[in-house]
Amino acid sequence: MPQCLPPRAHVQAFKDRPRAEVLVVGGGINGVATFRDLALQGVDVALVERGDYCQGASGASSHMIHGGIRYLENGEFRLVKESVAERNGLLAIAPHHVKPLRTTIPVFSTFSGILGAPLRFLRHRNGRPTERGAVLIKAGLVMYDCFAGLRAGRRTPWHSFHGRRKSLVALPRLRPDVKYTATYFDASVHNPERLTLDVLQSGLEAHPAARASNYLGLVRHDADGAVLRDELTGEEFRFQADVVVNATGAWADLTNDSVGRPSAFMGGTKGSHIVLDHPELLRATGGREIFFEHRDGRIVLIYPIGDRVLVGTTDIEADMTEDPVCTDDETRYFFELIRHVFPDIAVGRDDIVYTFSGVRPLPRHADTQPGFVSRDYRIERTLLAGGTPMLTLVGGKWTTFRALAEHLARDVLAESGRTRTVQTQDLAIGGGRDYPLDPAALEDWFTRRVGRADRRRLEVLLERYGTGADRVLEHCGAGDRPLRACDELTVGELGYLARHEQAARLVDVFIRRTSLAFRGLVTNALLEEAATVLARHHGWDEAETAAEVEHARDVLRRRHGVRLSDEATPARATASGRDPLPA
Repeated sequence: MPQCLPPRAHVQAFKDRPRAEVLVVGGGINGVATFRDLALQGVDVALVERGDYCQGASGASSHMIHGGIRYLENGEFRLVKESVAERNGLLAIAPHHVKPLRTTIPVFSTFSGILGAPLRFLRHRNGRPTERGAVLIKAGLVMYDCFAGLRAGRRTPWHSFHGRRKSLVALPRLRPDVKYTATYFDASVHNPERLTLDVLQSGLEAHPAARASNYLGLVRHDADGAVLRDELTGEEFRFQADVVVNATGAWADLTNDSVGRPSAFMGGTKGSHIVLDHPELLRATGGREIFFEHRDGRIVLIYPIGDRVLVGTTDIEADMTEDPVCTDDETRYFFELIRHVFPDIAVGRDDIVYTFSGVRPLPRHADTQPGFVSRDYRIERTLLAGGTPMLTLVGGKWTTFRALAEHLARDVLAESGRTRTVQTQDLAIGGGRDYPLDPAALEDWFTRRVGRADRRRLEVLLERYGTGADRVLEHCGAGDRPLRACDELTVGELGYLARHEQAARLVDVFIRRTSLAFRGLVTNALLEEAATVLARHHGWDEAETAAEVEHARDVLRRRHGVRLSDEATPARATASGRDPLPA
């Protein structure tokens, strides 16, 4: 029988020492990366997240690490240059989760958009959409490739352009009136939640004083400091910090309101996605992301992830008082955009295994068209009661999280007259350290672990944790057994997630610690079996265990459109979730 964890041990660490030099509020990728950067500089830093890590926009992304080719049309050259450099860097320091992504743009005209593009660049207003033709796309890709580097530092091939005949040979299910296809490389992050957790763990390991807790929220701040609330028990307690960082993304204004400093910085838009179990559409993509302009001018994508297909995304003004969910109208829009490029492939609601939606942390943008709102970031400084400086992050995107954290950490260090001592651009993240990058190294990695687990289990762990799989194997030890309802998860691993990754709620396991929900593999039987195991670690009684199962069912149904069955279909019982795409 496993030992129960001390009740919320990471929360107790805040109570035992109720102060820090810096308090970071927000456990998305940008808050977590800032936490890591500060810990590496030797700062006594603490982070709180009112929900689970990567629960907001960071977990609702399009799963891309990209330079932002479309930002060139906005004139955001600094952001594109930084994004391409960060994309290249992440391919090197986080290769367990960041992989090269072949991307193809189907093009249906030659000269269209040449006159409209300058107007979009100058005005950024709503108007009649004008299709971008081959000349415009070619010019953009040449510029984009130049940003990626002419020689040194390039980690992706140059783009290519093909005419109709070659395009239909490579992608025969495309619309027959396609004139060209343009193919270039960006990068993907198939498990953004797991990469966020790796960044967090790296921060916790970097400094013995560093602390972080999920389900712990900042509720107010006065002359005596901050008041934090354990969101699972309702208990409140005092905590003091010399500097507060507001990294709550789209909720930044609401956070500022709660600490007595109202602001109107944010104007986030909602982006939704659907995940399909559709082998025919998967084959039609040819193993590459299809990235294109829909009839309304919105840039959208059809993206194969392992044996599933991700389709997105929308850009709709968000109501911050409501949980973002994918609506029926958005689903119809996704079906329409699939028909736009693959007209003879039928897709229906029964093919959807998962939906998700998040609010982008965009700055307030008046009447600027949402697609033209800057994805760049800025930092706003104000003083809280008692004179405590607060830095509010406005904007930011997944790809630039490391550079953004470096910038934000520099501003935090300046508050106390300190300077950077550790650089992060070449510092491996978590399970990306010593990750096997070629077939020989990969085979050697498996060979050296013969006897610790079978090959299939090692494949799952390597995909999920990178080289951090060794920590999981060590924790689980000999005699670990898979769950009856899902052989991709074991009794020992559930204990690891509870003890070392703060999986405080049942639903955390399936949405943010594994990709099982994303892939449509969660069943009623799996929820109940996993809850029974976690109960032994968290000390849940029978009623609390049942409540966790019901809570998970509700979140999966209401937020993610999951229809739970009693058991997974054989077609969905795959060994590896979001596998690297073929080159």
